[in-house]
Amino acid sequence: MPELEKVNVHPFAGAPVISAYSRAQALEDGVLVDVSSQAEEAGFKVPVAVTTAVWALCVPSDAAAAAGESEIGRLWDVLWMCVVATRRLQAARRVDDTIYFSVEMTDAEGKKRLHNLWAKCGPGDEAEPVVTIMLRGED
Repeated sequence: MPELEKVNVHPFAGAPVISAYSRAQALEDGVLVDVSSQAEEAGFKVPVAVTTAVWALCVPSDAAAAAGESEIGRLWDVLWMCVVATRRLQAARRVDDTIYFSVEMTDAEGKKRLHNLWAKCGPGDEAEPVVTIMLRGED
């Protein structure tokens, strides 16, 4: 019996692209917010963006502002907790393109609230590595 040649053909090879939404478009539309300059200060070596939902967490309510929290401080907390979670994985000698972490912030009633976030390192529009930080449940 002759051996069959194994052929790896992607089921969508040659199919037309129906829709594409680039990272550049998401940044331009405001779906993502570029925080790369602040992220570089925190130790990131690739471009970083946050979703508008994460950005909204960074804008302090009156109660948070009264507690001394600022937009840049809250963004720093998000970035730093992502860095800490990444280093924890590295210390465990684990490599992953997805990092889960939490950050605590003061809510509108003045109470501390824990927010669960995640970061994904993936290819940008030109296949370069980029990081996107999102609320859990966002994709």
